[in-house]
Formats: sequence, structure tokens, C-alpha cells
Amino acid sequence: MKRSLLAVTLAVVSTSAAFAQSTIKIGEINSYKAQPAFLEPYKKGWELAQDEINKAGGVNGKKLETIFRDDNGTPGDAVRAAEELVSREKVALISGTFLSNVGLAVGDFAKQRKVLFIASEPLSDKVTWGNGNAYTYRLRASTYMQTTMLVPEAAKLNKKRWGIVYPNYEYGQSAAQSFKKLLIAAQPAGGVEFIEQAAPLGKIDAGSVTQALLDAKVDAIFNVTFGADLQKFVREGNTRGLFKGRPVVSLLSGEPEYLDTLKEETPEGWWVTGYPWDQVNTPDNKAFREAYVAKYKDTPRLGSVVGYATVKSIAAMLKKSGSTDTAKMQAAMKNLVVDSPFGKITWRAQDNQSTMGAFVGRLTQKDGKGMMTGWRYVDGKDVMPTDEEVKRLRAN
Repeated sequence: MKRSLLAVTLAVVSTSAAFAQSTIKIGEINSYKAQPAFLEPYKKGWELAQDEINKAGGVNGKKLETIFRDDNGTPGDAVRAAEELVSREKVALISGTFLSNVGLAVGDFAKQRKVLFIASEPLSDKVTWGNGNAYTYRLRASTYMQTTMLVPEAAKLNKKRWGIVYPNYEYGQSAAQSFKKLLIAAQPAGGVEFIEQAAPLGKIDAGSVTQALLDAKVDAIFNVTFGADLQKFVREGNTRGLFKGRPVVSLLSGEPEYLDTLKEETPEGWWVTGYPWDQVNTPDNKAFREAYVAKYKDTPRLGSVVGYATVKSIAAMLKKSGSTDTAKMQAAMKNLVVDSPFGKITWRAQDNQSTMGAFVGRLTQKDGKGMMTGWRYVDGKDVMPTDEEVKRLRAN
């Protein structure tokens, strides 16, 4: 009897070991419950890429396996999840995060534990610059990069009094700071004034914010809100006439996950960054769009692209490194070139930032739905700080 039990135990251990050896484990941490509009499509994009890679034979003869964890939108939960993934699950690397304060916390964890961290979404400039480290990499264009895309349009307006509306946490603060710095540099002759309205994330008092901007008689607005906060701000702004004759420049508002909820309330003429998923007919985006629709019977959002491109980047890195040794993966990330739905992107050696860009255009409506018009793609490589500035920022 004891021999039989021992044989069964050994068989189970042997099977588990074989399974572990036949896969490369990735730990994925995100705010799935807190930010479902972005992260449900993100997970679909992730799983689409992983399925494509595994069906093609995996990477270096092994299939990718992802262990997902929810961080509840808090840095503490994210770090606990990261520790569990590294210590118990023995993942090769960690990835993900949405909120910038969460991404910074996981980036610090990666630095302390010497674990590779591919930050897919957090936008604060600090992720790869001010708090950048040798173990943390970021896919999406940062607040500085996306603000740089929009500032030329803001400067052309030649407005003096700018209202800035932002969620009062790391992402919003970073975007507001970048906008003020860049617009002052782009419009020095006329001078610029800023009237700031900082709101708690997810709890904006849109009526009070709108009225404050009206009372301040701002000439134009820079908006950084997203999700439910954006919807409330747009509704109040439309109702109270805030946007009549008053131009708006806005981060992220052209992303499908947010236009989905705005619908017929979508404001006309805002300059935005976003993703006109159905209008971009490059071979890369068309192939991605068709595969996504075929698998999910749903249309892709920007989150879908981010999830997909993150996995493709991880797979390309693993293929190049030929190993899950952290030092070898770090070396492989240097100037790694990856095919994405937006075309080729490069993971820069000098700051671990990818050159993935964004689309810039204006908002309009068609058939009761919001969409981007007059858009163009801005390559991330064209909106980076100088190498000297990057070196200074990362030295702090």
C-alpha cells in the first residue's frame, strides 16, 4: 500500500515538474475589477496573442502560461500579488498594471527583488524616467509623450487662460505637469495662465468642477479625466454650456473604451489621443482586428492592442534571450524590435521605454456614436525627451 501511494506521489510530482518545464510562466497583475472598461479588452488581447504564439509552437519549444492576479487598484495589493507570483508561482517575469501609482509600486518591487517587470499601461513619466530602473520597462506612450503630441494643437489656439482638469493621483499630476511645461515652452510670447481642478479618482464632483471653470472664465481646457469621471465631466459640461466656443484638448478621450460610454454625448471638436480601430487599415492593424473579431465576436479597444502587444513583446524577448535568466532577458530587451498592431516598435536601451505611439485627431459623432476624425499616427520615437534629459531624469 505504501509503495502504491509512493508511486502515485512520484507520478504526480513528475507530471507537475514536466508541466512546469514545458511552460514559461508569466505573472500578470492588473486592476481587473476596478477598471473593467479597459482591462476586459486588455485580457482578451493578451489571450489572443498567447493563443497565436502557443499554436505556432510556443517560444524556444515551450508554451506561454499566464497567471493572472487582481490588484484591486491599490499598490499594496499589487506588491503582495507580485511577491506571491515570484515566490510561490516561480514566474519568469511580471507584467501589467494600469494605474500609475500601482505601476510605480510594482516597479520598485521589481528593482528590490531583481525581477523583470514589463509595465503595459501605467502612463506616469516616472515609470521609466524619474523612478526608472534596470528591471522596469513600459509599453505605452507616457503622459509626456502623449501631451507632446497634443501641445502643437493647443499652442495653435493661442489661448491665455487654460483650465486643467485631472484625477488627483500620479497619472493626472504627471500629465498636468507635462502640459504646463510644454505649453509654456511652445507659447512663450503670449504668456499662459493655468486654473487647475484636481478631482479624486473615480469620484469627480463634475458639477462643481464645471462651475469653477465657468466662473474662472477659462479660454480653453486641458482634460485628463477618463472612464466614469470623463463621462460625468462631459455630461455636466454639455449641460452647462462649458464647451460652447471653448476648445478642449484631451488625453485618451479618443480611445474606444471611453467613446463606448459617451455615445451621443461625445463632444464635437475636441483634440484627443486615441485609437480609431475601424479606420486604421494598415496591414498590421487589419490583421489584428480581423483575428480579434473572429475570436471574440467583438470589436477591439485600445486595451486589446495593449494586451496583445505586451505578450508579443514578451515572446520576442524570450526568443531573443533563449532563456528565462533575468540578466539575459534584460539584455534581450535592449533595442528589441517587435511587430504590433501599430507597426514596428522598439524597446529603447537608454530608458526601457517602447516607441509605441498613439493616434491624434478630433472627436465627432456618427449615428449616435463617438469617433475620431482627421486623425494621424504619431510615432513614439518622435515625442521623446532628449537622451541628455533622459539620463538626467534616470540619475535621480
